[in-house]
Parts: sequence; structure tokens; C-alpha cells
Amino acid sequence: MDVVTLTAIGLLTGATTVLFGFGGGFVAVPVVAWADAALGTAALPVATATSALVMVVNAAFATAVTPRPVLLALRGSGALLPLLAAGACAGAYASRFAPPALARWAFVAYTALTALDLLLRPGFLRTATPPGAAPARIPRPLPAGAGAPIGAVAAFLGVGGSVMTVPALRRAGHPMRTATALANPLTLAVALPAVAVSLAASPPPAAATGAGLIGLVDPYAAGALLLGALPVIAVLRRRPPRIPDRLHACAYLALLGLVALAMLLTGD
Repeated sequence: MDVVTLTAIGLLTGATTVLFGFGGGFVAVPVVAWADAALGTAALPVATATSALVMVVNAAFATAVTPRPVLLALRGSGALLPLLAAGACAGAYASRFAPPALARWAFVAYTALTALDLLLRPGFLRTATPPGAAPARIPRPLPAGAGAPIGAVAAFLGVGGSVMTVPALRRAGHPMRTATALANPLTLAVALPAVAVSLAASPPPAAATGAGLIGLVDPYAAGALLLGALPVIAVLRRRPPRIPDRLHACAYLALLGLVALAMLLTGD
């Protein structure tokens, strides 16, 4: 996969970072696994580590350009951030020893089950306040105890945590625009320790020897993805599109399904 293709896909990761809070992980994992398919069984661990690096940069930049009044909605979640980071360290370390088939099918299964949960259980698609009605409730902070398991699962799968934090924030009373914006700093708390573990990893698998990796990270793929993503984040944060809340939630759900399908197609 050449740099032009990866940069074009980077545009999509930038859009998902702003519109869905994904930070690029759900797009980057299948794409990098596809780009590095020649590495064989090493392709998925490399994709997960590279995804974490892309998410660190995307999420940090998106957080930096998010209006401060929006970020203030995280008040009361102080203990959540270190617990996310601790769980991410454990998940990233465990991912180094997991069989590639387990990591791939866990990614697909988790994404598919999450999509079904959002579709069938109340609280995600049907939380918008009807016109003229009083607000349903004041949004509440996420429970700190959720931090460690969210961080561990997210880092193991290389997805940044937004697949869990966006629905949780939504059910806590936030509209989609706020939930996806707040997912970026939470993603940063997961991806930063995960990428540190990946960069400090022991030498890459034998199949990846000579592939130009840094630890388990493919710097060529990461750089091309970021080249496309960062300008899109800057533009969309400055001029966010006006998307009806329910349509925004439906688009999030549809993207989960597409990502699960993309990951299936990276299989042998």
C-alpha cells in the first residue's frame, strides 16, 4: 500500500477522530494489518501498536483544539484517567503474547457485540431530548472503576477505548457531539501508555525482521496516516458539521459494523 493510499485513509481517520471520537484506531488497525500483510502473523501486533501511536497524536491534537467549556464536562472524572492508563499498560503488554487469531477474532466479536448492544438496548439511539421538552437529566461523570477494564480491553484490541467511552458518555446524558469530543482525552489516556509499551517492546517477531519497525510500530504507515489526519482534525474542529443527534448516533453505529467487516476481510 503506497503513501498516497495511506494518506487518503488518514483523511478518514481524522474525520472519525472528530465526528466519532475514534482517534483512528478502528480505521488504523485493519488498514495497517492490510498494509503489512507481508509480515504474516506479525501483521496484527504491528497494526495494533501502530494504531496506538496514530491515536496518541490524533487524540492529543483533537483535545488541544477542543473548546475548553466542552472539556470541563470531564470534571469529577479525575480518578478515571490514571485507571484508564493502568489498564492500558496491562492490555498492551498482554497483546504482545496473544495469538494473532485470538486478537483478530476478539476485535471482530467485540465490535459486533457492541453494535448489537447499541442497537437493541435503550440509551444510545434514543437519548436526544425532543424539541421543546425539558432536558432529561444533568450529565453525570463516568464511574472511575470502569477505567481499568476499559483501558485493558482497548489497548489489547488497539482501539483507544472510544467504542466503550462514547456509548457510556451518551448514556450518562451527553449529546453525541459532546460524547465524541470527550472521547479524545479519554483515548489519549489509553493510547499514550499503550504506545510506550509498544515502543519499548522486545525485538519484533522474526517475521518482521528487516521491516523497518521501531519496536512493534510501523513508522512509515503511522506517518502517512497522520499526514492525512491532522489537517482534517484542524478543519473539522474549527468548523464542525451540524449533524442531528440521532443521525450522528446512527452513523456511529453503522461505522462499527463497517469496521468489523473490514477486520474480517484482513483475515487469511
